[in-house]
Parts: sequence; structure tokens; C-alpha cells
Amino acid sequence: MKKNSKQEVKKVVLAYSGGIDTSTIVPWLIETYGCSVICFCAQIGQSNENLQGLEEKALQSGADKFILADLREEFASDFLFPMMKIEAVYEGKYPLGTAISRPIIAKHVVETAKKEGADAVAHGATGRGNDQVRFELAFMALAPELKIIAPWREWEFKSREEVIAYARQKSVPINLPRGIGVNHDSNLWHISHEGGVLEDITNEVDESVYRWTASPENAPDQPVEMAITFEQGIPVALDGNPLSGAKLIEALNAIGGTHGIGRSQLIESRLIGFKSHGIYETPAGTILLEAHRALESILHPRELRRFKRAAADTYADLIYNGMWFTELREALDAFTAVTQQRVNGEVRLKAFKGNLVVTGISSPDSGYNGDAALFEPSGGFDNTFGTGFIHFYGLSSKVQGMIDSPEIDLEDKNKHLKQFKRD
Repeated sequence: MKKNSKQEVKKVVLAYSGGIDTSTIVPWLIETYGCSVICFCAQIGQSNENLQGLEEKALQSGADKFILADLREEFASDFLFPMMKIEAVYEGKYPLGTAISRPIIAKHVVETAKKEGADAVAHGATGRGNDQVRFELAFMALAPELKIIAPWREWEFKSREEVIAYARQKSVPINLPRGIGVNHDSNLWHISHEGGVLEDITNEVDESVYRWTASPENAPDQPVEMAITFEQGIPVALDGNPLSGAKLIEALNAIGGTHGIGRSQLIESRLIGFKSHGIYETPAGTILLEAHRALESILHPRELRRFKRAAADTYADLIYNGMWFTELREALDAFTAVTQQRVNGEVRLKAFKGNLVVTGISSPDSGYNGDAALFEPSGGFDNTFGTGFIHFYGLSSKVQGMIDSPEIDLEDKNKHLKQFKRD
């Protein structure tokens, strides 16, 4: 390879995971651009096993510096909970765990670049996926002056085999995937699985793919009950015990995973045009979304709930399409903040063999009146009120029925219509 003389770069901050791609990118950047490389790795809830030895690997690959930042609490409070409060789920099934992780990583890559005096940033996303868009739109929004390097769109390698061969040539320490060739990506919110045998959608997903959740058949024979406390839409306690955002999510992941909660799969419509098959495990996210919906159901009027569902679809699209750092997302957050002012209370749930059931809801701000919902006259509600309500609410239906009826002559129609006008 020859140094790219058209676009000089002195220092690059690379969004680094330590996998085959980003490990190989380090020597490629040095050889291609003649620059120094800083590897930035975000701890956002992936297992410690995935983080072990990363600094040694990065430096051995040629990096000048390795930075590991624990962003779990920021990830929960500033990214996951805003998404949860509006209840954003892409195409009704994808919990957006991977998509929502990209803006926080990009944000800190940019902050590191500014702090370290770098003039470029880089990522390891391929040219066929959504992540290249998510990273680069965030980079462009936060630091338009920085050059963006996307090696998968620049280098001459045509396959993963060629990438591995180059890595070996450069003595890059890599761990080759074993087993069924499925790609896994995990953080606080979920673990996703795609590629390999999952690309054949004619067969049932093999149980060995799953990492976090027990199959419903093998889940415990006794249910587990839990209570989640919310303050202004944010979960703050589990079974009465106050927990930070990240700790609460971790606890619910353990509970839900044990009882088979949070499995989903989707043939999703990718941003760049084609479809892909994804398998997701989202124990805590599934529990929190169910609890949050239940609490809002006794607080929000019908019109607000309907509008909020439409807003949630837009919010999900923004996350999926890499549009986190936009005015529209900020405006939707402002809308959501208003809707969450009265979302206070406790929701009790029961998990059993893959099923999740709400067993109780309480809130000091509830708009639910059990007495008013009874058939018996009680709570100050008079059943005769329905006569006047139905008369006026159904007036348009009655007028249309008269107009369409062949059994009423024209003279009677006009007489009754005049009477309606006087009413």
C-alpha cells in the first residue's frame, strides 16, 4: 500500500472494539495515511471478557494510545431512558440496542479527537450496513471539521479472508470466530445476533445462538415477581431498592434472562435498502417498556397516547437512521419530558417461562377511577348521563342514516333535518 498523499492526516481517533476489523484498521491507517492512531473503546455494558487484553492488542497492532471509558451510566440516563420514555421500537420489534449505542460512542470519539488534537476520526463499519451512516452522521454533526475515514470503503480488500491475511502479515493479534459464524453485539440494552447461519430464514433459530436468555421451555418452573418504581418516567428502584440506571438495567437483565424474557427476531428493513435477519435478546428493555406502558395507561388520555405512539415511530426511525444529533430528536425529547411529568408510581410484574404479565399498577397521579367504571351507580356517576351524551355524539350517524334510508320519504327527511338544525 502507498500513503494517500491527497488527504494528509496526522492523528486519527479510531472507534475501537478489538475485533478483527478494528484491529486490522490500526496498521492499515498507519501504512496508508502515515498517521498516529489512538484507539478509543467505550464500555457500555458489554461483558468484561470482551474488554480483557484490549489495550495490549491495540498497542501491539501499532496504536500510540488506548483509551477505555466507562460510559454505562451516561448510556442509561442520556440515551436508553429517553428512548424508553417515548417507547421507541423500530418496525414494532427491533429494540434499537445497537443503533442507540452508536451516537454515544461517536460523541466520545469526537471529544477524544478534540482533546488529543487529532484531525481525523475512523470507524470499522462495513459499506453494506447501517452503522457507517450512524457513525458518520454523528461525526458530521458534532465535528464537521474532522476528516472521516471509513476503511471498508477505501481499502482494496474484497473479503474477510483478505482482511485476516493482511492482519497476519502485520502481526496483528486476532481471535478468529468459532462455531456457527454468527456476529454478536452487546451492551446494556441488548445483545444482537446476525449473519452466518441466521441468513437462512427457512430454518428455526438454533438454541446455541442465544447468550442471555433461557429458552421458555428450560426456564424455571416457578415465576418471579418484581416491582419497578418510576419517577417522571425514569425507573429509579427495583423492589423498593433505589438503583442507578445502569445497575437497575443489569439487575433486570439477570432476572428477565433467567426466565426467558426479551427474545425477538425481525426481518428488518435496513436504511441502505435491503433486508436483514436479526435476533435480539432484550430482557431489561422488554420489562421496562412493558412496565412503562402500563403506568402510562392509567395516566394519559386517549389523544395523548395516540399521538405519542406516532411520535415513538418517528423517534425510532431517527435512531435507526443515525439522526440522533438533530433538532427533531431534541424537540421530541422536549415533548416527551412534558408527557412524563406525572408518570410516577409503581408497577408490579410477573415473569414466567418467557411470559411477562403486569400484576398491579399504582400512582399518586392516576386518572383511573375504578368506581366510575363499574356498572352499578356509584362514585357520583349517574347512568342516565349516557342518554344526552349518545344523542349528541350520534347525531351525525342518525342524520346520515335518514338520508340513506329508502323507508323515509323526502318530506319527512326534510322535516327531521330541520328539527336537527334547531337542536
